[in-house]
Amino acid sequence: MSSDDRRRGLGRDFLLASLLVAAGSVLSGLSLIEIAKSNVHVAQATQPVQPSPPAASDSAPAESKPGGVRPTTPAPEPARPPDTQTQKDGAKAALPPAPAEKIAPPIKDR
Repeated sequence: MSSDDRRRGLGRDFLLASLLVAAGSVLSGLSLIEIAKSNVHVAQATQPVQPSPPAASDSAPAESKPGGVRPTTPAPEPARPPDTQTQKDGAKAALPPAPAEKIAPPIKDR
């Protein structure tokens, strides 16, 4: 390849790069102008509707007293009543035992 061909190729590449940079600059400028002249309208939310106060009932928790433990009405209960049989059996395995071919031989003591 001769020196003239290389220079012509470099000149063409430089011209293409310059055109791409100029096109990008023009697009950026147009976008900035469009943003600047657009009127921004901000939506305003309405005030939340105030719910009516609940009717007084006997199942509401009792008022807390300063310096003491807060009484609760009704008293808290456990999530599940304890089952005596499951407590005796202990926790069961989540998965069945592995088949014999998947178990490695025991490690010998040193």
